[in-house]
Amino acid sequence: MGKALAEQYPVCREVFDEADAALDEPLSELIFNGPSDALTLTENTQPAILTMSIAAYRALAAQGLEPAMMAGHSLGEYSAHVAAGTFALADAVRVVRNRGRYMQEAVPVGTGAMAAILGLDADEVEQVCHDASEGEIVSAANLNAPGQVVIAGTAAAVARAADRAKALGAKRVIALQVSAPFHCALMKPAETRLAADLRILRAESPRVPVVANVDATPKRDAHAAIDALVAQVSSPVRWDAVMRRLAAEGATVFVEVGPGSVLSGLGRKVVPEATFARIDRPEHVEDIVALVAAQRGVRS
Repeated sequence: MGKALAEQYPVCREVFDEADAALDEPLSELIFNGPSDALTLTENTQPAILTMSIAAYRALAAQGLEPAMMAGHSLGEYSAHVAAGTFALADAVRVVRNRGRYMQEAVPVGTGAMAAILGLDADEVEQVCHDASEGEIVSAANLNAPGQVVIAGTAAAVARAADRAKALGAKRVIALQVSAPFHCALMKPAETRLAADLRILRAESPRVPVVANVDATPKRDAHAAIDALVAQVSSPVRWDAVMRRLAAEGATVFVEVGPGSVLSGLGRKVVPEATFARIDRPEHVEDIVALVAAQRGVRS
């Protein structure tokens, strides 16, 4: 991923070079060419996606495009803060590599699980988790969109919650292939370790507000931004609320920056009246420039 951007835009190539230098290893080679089993290790996935996202963002920034607000889903919140100038890319790739390691080490492999529950609302999922816990941990981890909630916790508790969700009328329950149960109380050890890394970062107030996962409120100063990233580790990602907050602040055009288009699909479920675009390939740059120009023309 990102290879075509790096080949066409020097500003993107510089991002990959900067990440390689920060980690003192050829991360870009892994991003461009794999192998996939190494790339999907969470300690590699996190800095890889961050780097790819910033490369795509800078391709747009080089065209003079600057968002009014930003947000990122889980790891993406770090990308948002790098783009907003809260902290440097080099610092961020080192921190998120540690984030991946801390999360992986917080729970022994195989003892945690995550599952997506489709067709139940958030309150119903909360009740399902409460009923299924039986002294173990299971809770909502990603409140992604209406009727799409991901749960996380111990493997046994997640399995019980999945069965209860089906009995309650969930359309589908999908076990997720993840290396750890993210965004639940089992991640508290990772949160403690990561807090130490985050609180020594050289951080500035973001150039534009970044709406946080933990409470769907815009963070406008460095301390609030760091606090939100610390709390995010073991707290649910309230993406549904984040999207609604962005829309309430006046956002009508959303650009998904980085690999894939998952967030665009979720966003259309939350704010169907908005316009969505994505950038992870060179041809998307001109598309987004034209889209923004057209939207500005409509407003004028």
